[in-house]
Amino acid sequence: MPSILGLLLAWLGGCGCAGRLGPPWPGSRGTPPQGWERPLLRSRRSWVWNQFFVIEEYAGPEPVLIGRLHSDVDRGEGRVRYVLTGEGAGTVFVIDERTGNVHVTKTLDREEKAEYTLLAQAVDRASNRPLEPPSEFLIKVQDVNDNPPVFPHGPYHATVPEMSDVGTSVIQVTAQDADDPSYGNSAKLVYVVLEGLPFFSVDPQSGVVRTAIPNMDREAQAELLVVIQAKDMGGHAGGLSGSVTVTVTLSDVNDNPPKFPQSSYQFSVLETQPPGSPVGRLRAHDPDEGDNARLSYRLLDGAGPFAISTDPLGRDGILTISQPLDFEQRQAYALRVEAANTRVDPLYIRQGPFKDVATVHVAVEDAAEPPAFARPSYQLAVPENSPPGTVVGKITASDLDTPSSAIRYSILPHSDPGRYFSISPQDGTLRTALPLDRETLAWHNLTVLATELDSPAQAAPVPVLVHALDVNDNVPTLAPGTEPFICHGTRPGQLIQTIWALDQDEDGSGSRVTIRSLPGLGPSNITVQDNTDGSATLLLQTSRLPPPGGPPLLVPLELVDGGRPHLPVPARRCPALLPAAPHHWRPPGLSTAALLAILGCGASLLALAGLLARGRPKGGARMTLPEEGEVRENIISYDDEGGGEADTQAFDMAALQRPPPPALSPGTPHLAACLAARLGQADADPRAPPTTRCRSMVTRVGGRPVAASAPWAPPGGAARGKGVTLVSGGPSFAPWLSSTGAKRGLPEATPTSCHAMGPRPPPSHS
Repeated sequence: MPSILGLLLAWLGGCGCAGRLGPPWPGSRGTPPQGWERPLLRSRRSWVWNQFFVIEEYAGPEPVLIGRLHSDVDRGEGRVRYVLTGEGAGTVFVIDERTGNVHVTKTLDREEKAEYTLLAQAVDRASNRPLEPPSEFLIKVQDVNDNPPVFPHGPYHATVPEMSDVGTSVIQVTAQDADDPSYGNSAKLVYVVLEGLPFFSVDPQSGVVRTAIPNMDREAQAELLVVIQAKDMGGHAGGLSGSVTVTVTLSDVNDNPPKFPQSSYQFSVLETQPPGSPVGRLRAHDPDEGDNARLSYRLLDGAGPFAISTDPLGRDGILTISQPLDFEQRQAYALRVEAANTRVDPLYIRQGPFKDVATVHVAVEDAAEPPAFARPSYQLAVPENSPPGTVVGKITASDLDTPSSAIRYSILPHSDPGRYFSISPQDGTLRTALPLDRETLAWHNLTVLATELDSPAQAAPVPVLVHALDVNDNVPTLAPGTEPFICHGTRPGQLIQTIWALDQDEDGSGSRVTIRSLPGLGPSNITVQDNTDGSATLLLQTSRLPPPGGPPLLVPLELVDGGRPHLPVPARRCPALLPAAPHHWRPPGLSTAALLAILGCGASLLALAGLLARGRPKGGARMTLPEEGEVRENIISYDDEGGGEADTQAFDMAALQRPPPPALSPGTPHLAACLAARLGQADADPRAPPTTRCRSMVTRVGGRPVAASAPWAPPGGAARGKGVTLVSGGPSFAPWLSSTGAKRGLPEATPTSCHAMGPRPPPSHS
């Protein structure tokens, strides 16, 4: 057999491959016939090459002859040597250098290398000189079916919706064959299903896998395994094959309605559970998954004191309490609960309805409860000043449990720190323990505690608000600080003062007080005019007033509703009083009376200067007033003996920095009276600038009171010397007042003041 195959290979390789340029005559054996002349022919190549072929995977006992090389220059004399070079020369392919036979030495694989390129050349054996140029030729490896089909991307995984129609494409599988597709049927593949019937089928040529039956149910089987085989040689016998697995997963569709596993449920709950407490859970079964299995729950035919909600996963219905339960009112409830899919696929609506209903029975259990009051809070009232033991109201509570218990009542101590009230422990009657005073405390916030006698742990509080009602138990009084007085010189019809009355009682008991004078009582020269707003105006009718120092004018007043207090109005002598009507501000100026007063003051100053000149010390020391802003020291000499520590309080250090006042002669009462008269005229001048306060000073000089005032005097400014009280009369009279008040033995001045009635413009700073 090998010799025959070798002869076949030699014939295949040499046919048209190993050749030479033969003679042009037919039947020639290499020598021309006699009488024939060689024609002159055009020279051509000595090699005629075709492809050599070798079958792959052939393994013989010895090298296989695949062809023969021969040159025309080879005359058979043995002087030509054949040389083979190129791919695989000397290892895969060898040549007989004498005959030119080419042999393959080992098994070839077309899938590794399909062809080889070699160079053949004839050389002189002796000189190794090329007899002809080298020629190139190919050796091709002929394919045999030695590679089965393979699936490079297997195994496969695919997904198809459940309930898909027949012929729905699932996936396409692809196999590859390494054999030569251009030679025979070695690479022609055919696909068949080995496993997975009758659910799936495969296209023999394209390898597309499709569903073969309808209504594949995921809930019955969610995953299927399919085995696909690919065979070469067109599926004929003797061909090679390969297989792959395809895992097909059925995806879910909403084709199943929810279903309660039981038609009735039983729950129980204590009546004391607050709203929002859970009662129980219900779950309807839906074999679908994901959003197709999400459910919503609701109560049908009225929910009563219950509510139902769906958990975040959309699986369970949670039944809760929505209103307080009362075992004594109702002990059981029957509810109907519906579970429905939140999303329904119209393609499978025929599978519905996608909802289910179950009955839920809820039993309310009795529990120990604290006493319940008849009202959530109490607001009671009692008149103030009621005697102890007065009934304020009654607090009522009851035990709703069965059997019921007796109730005991008490007041929490912290809610009644004054112990104004008491309560009957048996029936809850609230009484006063002390008289109440609305003006001190109008509202009392109590907390009453009701406790079960059989179970002291069961107790409940209730707020009780007690209002102390007002009674007319407070006499109206004048407002604090009401001390009216009248100055001599007040004109008739002028306002003396506006007085106010107060009543601590609340509205309805006469808090708006009417002030009026009693007819036939009191002085006729003062009129009381009620303003209907709790105030009254005192007006002067005539200028006849008691002399200064006499008894005060008593004006009897009637304050309705209440007692009748008398308002004392002392009469005082004032040199001037601003009118009660509001004044309009006018630019400051001096009237004739004011000019005369100033001239009189100037004459008085000249007289004082003469007196000071006569009382100058003999040493001739001249004492001058320091200029404004000038500070100097003065040495004062006197003949009195030192009094020790008493001298430290006898002198004002500020007085030591100014010249001592001149001594005032005993004959000055007329001067003081003159000054008082002049200043009185100036104060009475209506054209003088208005002031907010009127300062007056009454000084007893020589046993007679002399009054002095200055409308321009600033508030305050009082200075005190030894044994005399001085009131500032303005900057122009400060030196005179200081000089007169510094002399010992002068009586003390008595200051008085009167307030102007009505509004006043701001004081002038000029």
